[in-house]
Amino acid sequence: MYTKESPPLIDEKELLKKISKRDEGAFKIIYDIYKKKVYSVALKILKSDDLAEDALHEVFLKVWKYSDNIDQINNIDSYLRIATTNQALKILRKQKNQLKFNLACSNNWTEIQHETEEAIFFKDTEKILLEAVEKLPPQQKSVFLLCKEEGLKYAEVAERLSLSRLTVKTHMQHALRFLRSYLHSHTDITILILLFQLWHKK
Repeated sequence: MYTKESPPLIDEKELLKKISKRDEGAFKIIYDIYKKKVYSVALKILKSDDLAEDALHEVFLKVWKYSDNIDQINNIDSYLRIATTNQALKILRKQKNQLKFNLACSNNWTEIQHETEEAIFFKDTEKILLEAVEKLPPQQKSVFLLCKEEGLKYAEVAERLSLSRLTVKTHMQHALRFLRSYLHSHTDITILILLFQLWHKK
């Protein structure tokens, strides 16, 4: 229980007046009287010696920092108990928020890492595929690019190039066969084939 145990001969009101005038001696007396009590209250809430020490230092730092009007406090015992409780709860909230932040950063880093790996993967894949497309015979290249880049159906490509639909389909099949072979010879990652399979217009 938080009880006042100040020596009876100590005039705390007088000490508070002196502290309001930046009297370090008076501040030390109040600190020595209440430091164990402040630490005890903080420890009950925080369950950590180190955090209780932090709370203790923060509470008395604020007492000294904002000491101008401290002589207006009627009950220093009650004031320090409330200040300590508030500081301990503040530390708990900060810990909780830090935990959430660390978890979020960890998740975001994993996502960013995956996204980066995927971006590099597809960038490299696209580079290899473009090299392969450039090696296609002119007619196959034209058919492939019209299907892939412009999204045309075989019938539309046939009309554009004045070819039969069957001829367009044949050129596309040959082009895809060459591209698969090229990719296999330039990488061991079989899944790369999925990239240009998505470009294949039926």
